[in-house]
Amino acid sequence: MSTHSPKHVVILGGSFAGLTAAYELKRELRDRVRVTVIDKSEQFVFIPSLIWMPFGWRTPEQISFPLRKSLERKGAEFRLALARKIDPAKQEVEITPVDAPEKTETLHYDYLLVATGPHVQFEAVPGVGPHGGFTESICNVDHALRAGKAWKEFLKNPGPVIVGATQGSACYGAAYEFVFNLEYALRRAGVRDKVPVTYVTSEPFPGHFGIGGLKHAQAMTEWFFRHVKIDWAINSVVDKVTPGEVHFRAGQLHSATDEKSVVDLAGKTLPFKYAMLIPPFLGVEVVRSSGLANERGFIVTNDNMQHPTHPTVFAAGVAVAVAPPAPCEAGCSVPKTGYISEVMAHTAAKNIAALIEAKPMTPKPQADIDGKCILDAGNQGIILYTDRIYAPKRRKWQTLIPGPWAHWAKLAFERYFLWKMRTGRVNWP
Repeated sequence: MSTHSPKHVVILGGSFAGLTAAYELKRELRDRVRVTVIDKSEQFVFIPSLIWMPFGWRTPEQISFPLRKSLERKGAEFRLALARKIDPAKQEVEITPVDAPEKTETLHYDYLLVATGPHVQFEAVPGVGPHGGFTESICNVDHALRAGKAWKEFLKNPGPVIVGATQGSACYGAAYEFVFNLEYALRRAGVRDKVPVTYVTSEPFPGHFGIGGLKHAQAMTEWFFRHVKIDWAINSVVDKVTPGEVHFRAGQLHSATDEKSVVDLAGKTLPFKYAMLIPPFLGVEVVRSSGLANERGFIVTNDNMQHPTHPTVFAAGVAVAVAPPAPCEAGCSVPKTGYISEVMAHTAAKNIAALIEAKPMTPKPQADIDGKCILDAGNQGIILYTDRIYAPKRRKWQTLIPGPWAHWAKLAFERYFLWKMRTGRVNWP
């Protein structure tokens, strides 16, 4: 066994990509690598379950666990801190402990993995978001809890609801899940007949998801909208949100009850008493200012998930730049969360381990990443699979399975995945 000091891998972010990579590195190299995970939160959160929190179907404790205990059990370090500066030339990261914001510390790394997730850009559309805006959010636990309080108040005096994703958004799946769960919650509350529901999206058609859609996805989504009487607006560009109104620069509103009704939304408004809009995502500030990122703050990588000009820097998950695989007139970004983040993290970790052991790296082109997803709809849902999520023209498999089993599958997967990540079994399916 080598007598050299273990190589130090610093991982920025402890969510899906960061935690997966940390476990994978320790599993591959054990004591031959020192792994330090830096995150501003002490908790791993199963983000897909945030769609249920506003309706009281989940608590934060049910969908999270402490990062430190799980990481230290596997021999990795955890630092509760904010990353303030990345110097790729010196291979250093400057951090500020969350509990001592007046202090700074510089960490040297042999390899850096950026898995920071996004900056949620509420400021891109005036009036969007829970901080100084007029719409709710499910982008983190605090937002989902606030959305739950607003939901309780809304039920006392219900009215029109608007749910969706603004131009440039990259999280269409969550928006779809939220609107369908909201519709189900309205039925359970006995007020569905008092609440017009409209889904607003920058996608060119329902079921596009920022990836060009899947076979039958548009027809299936439109059928479901009509079945549960949700109107939908496509190609939407939201100009601003004011109290009780969403203002549009563009978009076409389709009626769930009249197939021939299409209304041009340019210059028009839609009213709401409760709204949840997902805004665009940017790279986080520390990455945007590092010189490593593109104009949106995301890191361009090669097929090894490695920075093309700084070979000691890798990236995974939302932090990675992915070119849109399909046209989107109003502006769509590309989903990179959940399972996709895990695939990227496994690739990055295995290739960092290969460099440490002086072995060849194993590339994983973005065009070869498959996609697995469960979209929940209250007591129904859809299981989606495709062999090439970012390469629509090269797909051999495009499968959508609707039905109540999709809802059951998501419930089962939630419990399994939390156990898997808490115990570090990232080599399991």
